[in-house]
Amino acid sequence: MKYNKIGKTDYEVSEIGFGAEWMAEKPYEEIEKLVRYCEREGVNLLDCWMSDPKVRSDLGKAINENREHWIIQGHIGSTWQKEQYVRTRDLNKVIPAFEDLLERLQTDYVEFGMIHYVDETEEYNKIINNEFMEYVRQLKSDGKIYHIGLSTHNPEVGLLAAKNPEIELIMLSINPAFDMMPPVVLDDYFENDKYSDDLGGIQPIRSELYQTCLETDTAITIMKGFAGGRLLRKEDSPFGVELTPLQCIHYALTRPSAKSILVGVNDIPELEGALKYETATDEQKDYSKILTTAPKHSYLGKCTYCGHCAPCPLEINIAMVNKFYDLAVVHEKVPESIQEHYNNLEAHASDCFGCGKCENRCPFGVEIIEVMKKAAGLFGK
Repeated sequence: MKYNKIGKTDYEVSEIGFGAEWMAEKPYEEIEKLVRYCEREGVNLLDCWMSDPKVRSDLGKAINENREHWIIQGHIGSTWQKEQYVRTRDLNKVIPAFEDLLERLQTDYVEFGMIHYVDETEEYNKIINNEFMEYVRQLKSDGKIYHIGLSTHNPEVGLLAAKNPEIELIMLSINPAFDMMPPVVLDDYFENDKYSDDLGGIQPIRSELYQTCLETDTAITIMKGFAGGRLLRKEDSPFGVELTPLQCIHYALTRPSAKSILVGVNDIPELEGALKYETATDEQKDYSKILTTAPKHSYLGKCTYCGHCAPCPLEINIAMVNKFYDLAVVHEKVPESIQEHYNNLEAHASDCFGCGKCENRCPFGVEIIEVMKKAAGLFGK
């Protein structure tokens, strides 16, 4: 299992995490088996947004004997009212719900207290400037949460959070389809008719968000990596073709600042399928062959950092140069953090002598030599 450090914290999370939302209907024995399997395989990130008392209690019972193994994302604002989940900012509901979460998880703290499901900038600004955020700060001061995070499906909200030094972790929905969509409400991401035929490449707001997270050292954990399973079915995929779980996982984890993908699984075989990523071949992970041949919404001409351009005879990490270039050009001036990351590369765009071997290998038809020239001019070497 590969582990990635969360920003400036001391925590390293497994790149495959446990999204436990499907545990609500499971008997305890199945949940315990799945938790034990996660522990044996090195999965150590657990997200618990669910307000259902049963699933909270079952998870708490299962992880109790190995609590130190787990890094928990516990959500603030997810409540159980009249036998159903309700997202709310009403502190009269929020406070007892979070206390209930700790009690049922049989723990005094969670590593990351996640401001739950904020998808509108107006709501974000309201939360940050009222008593809700004061409560979150108090939780941190009291040691009930160690770090503050936020979950969102909207890159505009994510961008605001990434610029907020109090927020160290963003849980964001990431997959190749969502990356092409402008900021919309969550339901629109699942409507194929919302994907117009002229969409191609990552939306600028997403690129800016990824760049800002890199600049501010804000970590991203990933939800909706399979778009609720739609990307795994040809008939439902906005691309008109299906991707495999391994391809979706690889796409998500190759985004800048991405640290872990929280996979929602029903049982051990499904988790085993996701964990195959750790030993998969480059060919099995390769999403480019799907996206380049998709009948809809191709990424042609756009670098997706897939790495097919390698190897470079001068050992330029072409995918990384492209990534830093894409992240930098959304700003009037190259951010110092991106410049530093670029400077630390062993070889630079200015080393390129235009042999063209990379372009012959690129499945997306990216004009790499031209990008190298632009990157050399932008970064100064």
